[in-house]
Order: sequence, then structure tokens, then C-alpha cells
Amino acid sequence: MTASGAPVSFGGTDRDQARHERLSRIWAPPPGVLGFFTAVNHRAVGLRFMVTAFVFFLLAGALAVAMRLQLTLPLLEVLSAEAYNQAFTMHGSVMMFLFVVPFVEGLAIYLVPLMIGAREMAFPRLNAFGYWVFLVAGISLFVAYLSGGAPDSGWYNYPPLTSRAFRPGTGIDFWVTMITFLEVSALVAAVEIVVTILKHRAPGLTLSRLPIFVWAMLATALMIIFAMPALVLTSLMLGLDRWTGTHFFNAAGGGDPFLWQHLFWFFGHPDVYIMLLPAIGVVSMIIPAFVRRALAGYTLVVVSIVIIALLSFGVWVHHMYTVGLAMVGLNFFAAASMMITIPSAIQIFAWITTIWNGRMERISTPMLYALGFIVLFIMGGITGIMIAAVPFNWQVHDTHFIVAHFHYTLIGGVVFPIFAAIYFWFPKFTGRMLDDRLGRWQFWLFVIGFNVTFLLMHVTGLEGMPRRVYTYFPGLGWDVWNVISTVGALVMGLSVLILLWNVVQSWRSGAAAGPDPWGAESLEWATTSPPANYNFLDVPIVRSRSPLWSVGPGSKQGALDDSEARPPWLDELAETPEPLRENIVTSVLTAEPEGRVVLPGPSPWPFWLAMALSVAFLGAVWTLLLVPVGLALAFVALVGWHWPARSGRRPEEHEAATEEAPTDSAPDATEDEGER
Repeated sequence: MTASGAPVSFGGTDRDQARHERLSRIWAPPPGVLGFFTAVNHRAVGLRFMVTAFVFFLLAGALAVAMRLQLTLPLLEVLSAEAYNQAFTMHGSVMMFLFVVPFVEGLAIYLVPLMIGAREMAFPRLNAFGYWVFLVAGISLFVAYLSGGAPDSGWYNYPPLTSRAFRPGTGIDFWVTMITFLEVSALVAAVEIVVTILKHRAPGLTLSRLPIFVWAMLATALMIIFAMPALVLTSLMLGLDRWTGTHFFNAAGGGDPFLWQHLFWFFGHPDVYIMLLPAIGVVSMIIPAFVRRALAGYTLVVVSIVIIALLSFGVWVHHMYTVGLAMVGLNFFAAASMMITIPSAIQIFAWITTIWNGRMERISTPMLYALGFIVLFIMGGITGIMIAAVPFNWQVHDTHFIVAHFHYTLIGGVVFPIFAAIYFWFPKFTGRMLDDRLGRWQFWLFVIGFNVTFLLMHVTGLEGMPRRVYTYFPGLGWDVWNVISTVGALVMGLSVLILLWNVVQSWRSGAAAGPDPWGAESLEWATTSPPANYNFLDVPIVRSRSPLWSVGPGSKQGALDDSEARPPWLDELAETPEPLRENIVTSVLTAEPEGRVVLPGPSPWPFWLAMALSVAFLGAVWTLLLVPVGLALAFVALVGWHWPARSGRRPEEHEAATEEAPTDSAPDATEDEGER
């Protein structure tokens, strides 16, 4: 690998070969079962998040097919009323908490260090801990479902329906504890992403040169940090109401059930954009790669991402138009709900302009999904403006029109970009290409099945079909539409099975991808596929927003510095003595080098800490006495986590090496044409 971070054949110079072998040993996870439970490498953790989340997606899809079969014809008995309630509660909870957010966080955990020229995330052990928490929470929720203890009051679980008087079993208790546990995982990943982006960028990678996906993940992570504590607080309050007899949401005891709705939707609507912003980042990376043109309106797109992140915290009440709030308040939230479409429109125009000014030489599956996302996102946005209007919302509230709208927003606006990301970055994950012919079949089946399923729900919703109802009487005018919707759902299911087959087969025997099969512009394509354990042999020095496009619109020759003006201490990162894992530290705004940091290696303690906290959280379902037991075990795990370990370099040597790193050694910022 050259000094720029570009791939080289390690059969080249003896020095590069020796450095490669030493760094591979330093950054390699332990082999076998031990390696599985102790690995902290960001790529291993990121892949685990994505694969596990996709398994939960398949399970949620199976539940959705079961619900559609139940609604195919009037008075069917595919599912009982109770089984249907459990199915739609589990489906919504899995899609919102176990699939989308964990998947996009896993994608960021894998890609962000590569995109910013870093070797690792800021806190590797915390990264691994977040995954184990996510895995335990997800498995526990499905174990509860299979054992007859599933939640059955919707993924929103409104009180007083979820009080002990109406739901005496353990289903809601499992939901409360697992959702709280899952938010710990999400918050951990968010902190990781923020610190990594702000403090571990390659020299020269200023904020004005960050890839859009990195900007989107930075905004998403900050939103998680501010939004998800509201859900943690709310779920804990509901748990206390159920376990200890408090009255936070009990009107008879002086509480207020509307408090739940305010706190829940204060998290819930930003959560829609927590899922959407990474999708925007994915599409903003794919389109330029296929049209060979830098993204138009880069600065406007970044500003629009920030505006969406801010406005998303001011629209939660549009979920509560029918609860009897004052009209003046409803008008405020209606205006905010409509205003948020403006920055979304800026992004759409930026993508269209980029395509219009570019040169699309091929339309492979990732680009198909990106284009499908634009169309479906516009359709979901149109119905979003409709339901933001208070009088119209009153008419369609709790009907299938709402179901159709949020599926156009969340499947069209989130799942389509996730599929695009799978096809686009699968070569980087595995070194192999997905079968594009199968990908096209899968895309068209998914598009057709999706629109057949949900477009008609607008019609049934306008005709009065309520949501969350497990059956209906004949003669209401819904029968034919529901049959067609169920056929569409089955087509969607077939499409997902084709994707699954494509992934499995290509992972085993797909065509070799090479470092950059798409000719893309960002740093993750500057290294091998899959990347070496250490990502970059030499830290790249970035001079452009499109560092891999040395010639072309919006870039300059020498965008990725190779050897000139490289400070000697920077190259010492490739001479790290075993077993020290070092990463560069740079300034927040301008990415000027500030020093080096030693990162921890493989450790069993993240796993054991997650297991200890599982005892505390899960134990609360049966008896609160297990909570202090779990916390005591967590204390033991934390002691082991922080127990001093011997380093390959003496502390005074590392301190001296850090002091040698000048804070003004970054190259002069050579602004390219697109940054002026």
C-alpha cells in the first residue's frame, strides 16, 4: 500500500511487505471461538450488526406476510385476534428497533473509519459491548414471543392499555426492558460515531470535505444522543408503573397517559429521520459513483441534513392531532411538519441535478435502488404533507392510509437505500460482487410487490378500513383490494428470498471485485477489498472531496497526497511495535494532526459486561431482586475491563511520541474548484 493508502501488491518492496505482516498481526482478531467473543475490530462488529439486523428483518417480514394472509379475505382465521395483536406489535418493534437503526449503525461502524482514513473506531471495546447488548435484547424479545409472552399492544404501547390492570402478563414487561436495553446499544454506537468522526480523520479531511454519508451519520448519531434518552426514561416510567405501583401514566393516581405519548413521540418522530438521514447519505454516495460527477450542491445538502435533524424534534405532535390538544398548538406542529419537506426537496434536486449533469454509463442494481428511492420517497413525502394538515389527518387517522404512508416513507425511504447499500458495498465487505442479473430481478419484483401492496392501502384507508384490526365483515368494499395487497406482499417476500440467495452464493463464489469496482470517489475504495486488518498501511493525506478522482470535474490531480510534505512521525504509525494498536488524532474542524492514541485490543469483558447487565434488565421481568445482582456482576466486569494491561511501548515512550506530533503539520489546504 502506498503512502496515500492506495492498494499495492505486498509482493512489492520488502519494507512494505514487512510492515503489512506486522500490522496484520497487531490488528488481527484472535482465531476460533475465542476470537468471536473477544473481537473488537470495527469491521467485524459492523458486519455482525448488519447480519444480525438482517436476520431480524427476515423474521419481521415473515410476521408481515402472516398479517397480510389474515387480512386477505373477510373473517379469515389464519391468526386469532390475540396472535394478530402480537404479530403487528412484534413486526413494528422489530423493524423500528431491531432492524433499521442497528443496520445503519453497523454500516457506519464498518464504513466510517474507512471513509475518514482511520484504522479503528474511537472506543473499540465499547463498540463490541453495544453489539452484545443488541444481540441479547433481540433474542430475548423473540424468545418471549415464541414462549407466549410477546407484547401485544403495538410498537408504541400506549397506556393505560399497557397497565398491569389491562395487560397482566409479562409481554409488556419484556418489551419495556428490552427496548430500554436496546437504546443502551444505540446510544453506545452513537457516541462511538461522533467521537470517531470528529477526532480520528485523516490529515486534510476537513469538515468541508467529509463524504455526505459521514455527515449524515454524524447528524444521526447526535440525534440519537438527544432523542433516545426520552424513550429510555419513558419505558422506565412504564416499568415502574407496572412493577412498583407508581402512577406516572395512571390518571386515577394523578398521572397522565398523554405524558407517554408526548415523551414517546418526542423520540418517535426524530427516529424516523434517524433512519432516513443515513439513507440520504447512502444515495448521495451511490449516485456520483454511477454518473461520474461530484454531488451537486454539496454545501446545501449538508445544511439540509442539519436542518432536518433540528426540525425533526419539533414535529412529534402531528401523531397526536386527535387527542384534543389546543388548535393553536396543532397549527404550530402542522407548519413544522410541512417545513421539513423543504430541506428534503433540496436533497432531491441535488440528486436530480447530479444525474442530469453527469454521464451515466451503466445502471447497475445499486443505482436502480437509488432511483427507486427517489421516486418512492417523493410519493411518501406527498402523503406526508397531506396528513400534516389537521383536517385531513382527522379523517384518515388510524386507517390504512396511515399504514400506506409510513410504509412508503420507511420502506421506500429506508429499506430501498439499505438494499442499495448492500449491493454497493458488498464488494468492499467480501471482495466479491453480487450477481447483477439476480439483483435486477430482485429489484423489479420488490418494486412491483411493494407498490401493489401499499399503493392500494391508500384506497382502503380512504374508504374507512381501520388499522390494527385483525378481520372485517364482507360487503364493505375492501375485499378485492386486500386480495391484491396480499399478492403484492408475497411478491415482496419472493424478492427478499432472491436477495438472500444472491448474498449467500456471491459470498461463497461471486466474481472477484477488486479494490474499487464502481470507480467511486471516497477513501474506503482506496484500500483492498475486504480491507486489511489495519485498514491503511500509511495514513492518507486528503486534498479534495473526491480524493480518488485524480482528474475530472470537481477534483484535482494529486487529491490524495502520496509522499510530498509527509511528516516523518506520520509514517511511524506503520512502524508500530507489537502489540500496540495506534490511531491518529486530529483536530475537530480542520483535521490537523494532534498526536496518536493507543487503542485497546481484543477483550472478553464487553461480552461479560453485556451478560451482567442482561441479568439486571431481564431479571426485572420476574423480580427486582435480580437487578442489584446484575449490577454487582456488571461492577466485576467493569473492573476487569479497566484493569491495567501491559503495553508494547512504555508509557513515557508513547508520551514522547505523541509530543513529537506537531499540531501544524497538515499540508496546506488546496481547495478544489467545488470548495471555493
